Amino acid sequence: MKENELKTDSVQDLQDIRRIMNRSSRFISLSGLSGVAAGICALIGAYIAYEMLDSYYGSYNSRGLFSGDDFSKLKLKLFGLAICVFIIAFSSSFYLTWQKAKKQGLPLWDYTSRRLAWNMIIPLAVGGLFIVGLLRYDAWIFVAPASLVFYGLALVNASKYTLSDIRYLGYTEIILGLINIYFPGYGLWFWAVGFGILHIFYGIIMWNKYDRQPEVRNEN
Repeated sequence: MKENELKTDSVQDLQDIRRIMNRSSRFISLSGLSGVAAGICALIGAYIAYEMLDSYYGSYNSRGLFSGDDFSKLKLKLFGLAICVFIIAFSSSFYLTWQKAKKQGLPLWDYTSRRLAWNMIIPLAVGGLFIVGLLRYDAWIFVAPASLVFYGLALVNASKYTLSDIRYLGYTEIILGLINIYFPGYGLWFWAVGFGILHIFYGIIMWNKYDRQPEVRNEN
């Protein structure tokens, strides 16, 4: 009996040591629900964008004319929509992650989270500048695949400093973006799958794996 108790204590000690090491080297307060929230925002944004495009091309077909001014307005609306979706998704994800960190009694902004942010910002910033270059030459068909690829690279790069599951989401985003290059006319659909459905899917997996409280069994 004592030998079993000693083994149990040793296993518990090893788990505690591993948990402490993970906390010191990885940002583990990332909430799975933040991925779900971001995915829902992306799907809503994709639906609104689809309605904008459908309205524009429906009007174009009925008139049989092309208006450059109308297309410029459409681009501005889509750009504004993208910014709004990003702000809402980021705000909701930040709030849910802050709530998880608060519940764990861990700081939200420390050395580890700063490293995570820096390693994610670099690929995103490079991707953003690349997309701006595409927009300058009206290469809209490559915006969706470029955003998926660079976002995937950002996730893979940042996975060293947070939950390792993020790496696989990054790989999936990159593959999806590369496939989208060969089907440019379906960019909005690929974008909805990558930023919407995949976020929700991986968010549920992460919540189930890291956030959900284990059931308490009654031993009596």
